Amino acid sequence: MKLRTLTLGLLSASALAFAAHAESITIATVNNGDMVRMQKLTDDFTKANPDIQLNWVTLEENVLRERVTTDIATKGGQYDVMTIGTYEVPIWAKQNWLLPLDKLGADYDVKDIIPAIAGGLSVDGKLYAAPFYGESSFVMYRKDLMEKAGLKMPDAPTWDFIKQAADKMTDRANGVNGVCLRGKAGWGENMAFLTAMSNSFGARWFDENWKPQFDQPEWKKTLQFYVDLMKADGPEGASSNGFNENLALFQQGKCGMWIDATVAASFVSDPKASKVADKVGYALAPDNGLGKRGNWLWAWSLAIPAGTQKADAAEKFVSWATSKHYIELVASKEGWANVPPGTRSSLYANPEYQKAAPFAKMTLDSINAADPTHPTVKPVPYVGVQFVAIPEFQGLGTTVGQLFSAALAGQSSVDDALKQAQDAATAAMTEGGYIK
Repeated sequence: MKLRTLTLGLLSASALAFAAHAESITIATVNNGDMVRMQKLTDDFTKANPDIQLNWVTLEENVLRERVTTDIATKGGQYDVMTIGTYEVPIWAKQNWLLPLDKLGADYDVKDIIPAIAGGLSVDGKLYAAPFYGESSFVMYRKDLMEKAGLKMPDAPTWDFIKQAADKMTDRANGVNGVCLRGKAGWGENMAFLTAMSNSFGARWFDENWKPQFDQPEWKKTLQFYVDLMKADGPEGASSNGFNENLALFQQGKCGMWIDATVAASFVSDPKASKVADKVGYALAPDNGLGKRGNWLWAWSLAIPAGTQKADAAEKFVSWATSKHYIELVASKEGWANVPPGTRSSLYANPEYQKAAPFAKMTLDSINAADPTHPTVKPVPYVGVQFVAIPEFQGLGTTVGQLFSAALAGQSSVDDALKQAQDAATAAMTEGGYIK
């Protein structure tokens, strides 16, 4: 009995000594399904790295943004790994708020990251965040309604074709809208869609000297086309519809076409959730023949703040969570359809994934069609496809989104909305010191 007690005492002392040497890192992340799944799988990481303990701070998206922004701007050091979006990365990297990820390991294979995704997370050729999952946007459409309309959806449609198809598919008597598009105000809601759309019309937020461009004909063409299309063929109350509302309409069979995030494909093709699961086709976002398509680019990524004292341990975790190994781990536990999409070229070359995700090729093609470093037809001083990577954009983008949502609702004219957008953007850029 004494020997057993002594042995247990030695084991306890050993465990305490090990715990004292273990390094603890704190990870701030968003409370979406993919991140919650990652937390459940971290035994795989801690077995390989027993000297690193993980502490989680899981937050709703808006709260996460607020807390990590405050912490990183003050170099508070509260978090060692942060989940951030493609919008923040170039801004924060230029402020020297993020550490470059140059020790991800020999088997990490940085070159396997899809170039368009890597480009949005890099500054001067250095990667400052590793993508956990990525997305673009594309056309989801009802194959049966397209056939009934006597049309065939091209792999790369024009906006004129979308208008033609929407007119023919609209059947208000049976509750079918030819097209469903975002109308809800917000820099990440209607302005994500409209900014990406405007790129294909030759528009831009600012010229090379940061002068706002809402008074130019390209923006007039974009907004007028959008408002006219939605009035003729969109759902009632469209100015209140964002991603979730349009997803529900499409799943219920009330949309002929929906142009939105590529991640929606798994939801609209899920027979448990979608009445039209077996009738959905996919195509690239539309263009106008100017060399740019109307699709965006986004990734939720893991980054290491410059204020951390535990950079090496943090980078080991980032490497694990965004690796090929992690994708295979999820596939083995949850099936290939549930792996984080949109980050690695090798995933899209995998026959098992292609079989589980019939939308895989069109997703990859859509991501590759976006170029965050050259998002527009004419040159611009900013990066970002559906956003402008400057701190002022969150507030300004939402203000403009409210003006454009009001135009869609018929509360103002297209001309008035554009004039007010020009005035708001000019005031914001003058206050920010971009223009005099």
